[in-house]
Amino acid sequence: MNLHNLRDKTEQVNFQKAVKQGLGRQQGLFFPDDITPLANLDALLKMNLVDRSTEILSHFIGGELSKQDIHSIVSKAFTFKAPVKQVTHNINALELFHGPTLAFKDFGARFMAQCLAQFKVDGRITILTATSGDTGAAVAHAFFKMDNIDVVILFPKGKISPLQEKLFCTLGGNITTVAIEGDFDDCQALVKQAFDDQALKDEIGLNSANSINISRLLAQMCYYFEAVAQLNEAQRKDLVISVPSGNFGNLTAGLFAKALGLPIKRFIAATNENDTVPRYLLTGEWTPTKTIATLSNAMDVSEPNNWPRIEALFKFKGWSLTDLGYGTLTDEDTKKALLELDNLGYLCEPHGAIAYHELTKQLKNHETGLFLCTAHPAKFKGSVESILKRDIYIPEELASRADLPLLSKQIPVDFKQIKNLLLSL
Repeated sequence: MNLHNLRDKTEQVNFQKAVKQGLGRQQGLFFPDDITPLANLDALLKMNLVDRSTEILSHFIGGELSKQDIHSIVSKAFTFKAPVKQVTHNINALELFHGPTLAFKDFGARFMAQCLAQFKVDGRITILTATSGDTGAAVAHAFFKMDNIDVVILFPKGKISPLQEKLFCTLGGNITTVAIEGDFDDCQALVKQAFDDQALKDEIGLNSANSINISRLLAQMCYYFEAVAQLNEAQRKDLVISVPSGNFGNLTAGLFAKALGLPIKRFIAATNENDTVPRYLLTGEWTPTKTIATLSNAMDVSEPNNWPRIEALFKFKGWSLTDLGYGTLTDEDTKKALLELDNLGYLCEPHGAIAYHELTKQLKNHETGLFLCTAHPAKFKGSVESILKRDIYIPEELASRADLPLLSKQIPVDFKQIKNLLLSL
């Protein structure tokens, strides 16, 4: 698999180097030189998740890893289901929260961890990543106790849910968590500063497990195929998928799946009030504003990292951005969407509710809709119970950590202090 840096096309890397390096020069994202559609789609859709994902990833990655190695990686990473549940006669939910940290990020983080284990990297690796809620837990658990890997996770202090925080800030060991006195974009900026410091990168073997890492996105492609495999032939003909979007990695993965030939008619990018992309699609002007704290905190991102990949993919495929649906929801409308879903007998949380709402607005009568449920409702227990006026069940994955002490450090938005911390590990 050959990839290039979107900001410096002279930087060419293979899959292994892209996974190890994370970001390219000038903070550029790696993007595949070619995306060849799959030839045997009908046969693939009849396979189970692990076997199908092995075929898809082997097709994408090429000969760098044997099919046997990829099967081993996938079978260790994808140990949980991604079921499609019917909500109305023409709308379904893809549940991506059945992994160990109850969020869709488990797919990408566990795949990346197993890739690095397969590569048998020499020397120590330091993974630095920013999280707006769910990435932190998925990365922490995926890499917990792995030999020769230190993980440092930055998150905005007071801006993730208490149970999200408990899930990854109570591990210790090779996992260091840092509450930054700012918002997610501040955390992301600190990560980018670290990647710009070549001496620091070389000294600590710096890498990132955010969706800027191409391995994360390739893993996430696989559950779009899994979703379509669970639909009947009639439902596949006019399929519209609504994606709750923050850093836009999830939507990027879905678009990669479409580029491989998965029959998706169109996508909807559903955001909260951090609406940089919807405004850009409407006006053609990229004007990020200060991040707003919302009920759907994992989407509180005003400068989404993955957008350059989406524009590059549309250009590569000759698609028009005017075909990409979009929509923005306030917290009040998010609450109404949650209540509407609950009245339909489906328990959801703010991020999925936003995707559902935008899908209902834009879905045509003859189309089938699918919206992504990216996290378990219990991760947002306080807000969901307040909105629905009833108690919700807490899975053991959360309950077992709820009373453990937080182990996080607290640091202002100061790169010098972050650098010192990284060097001290």
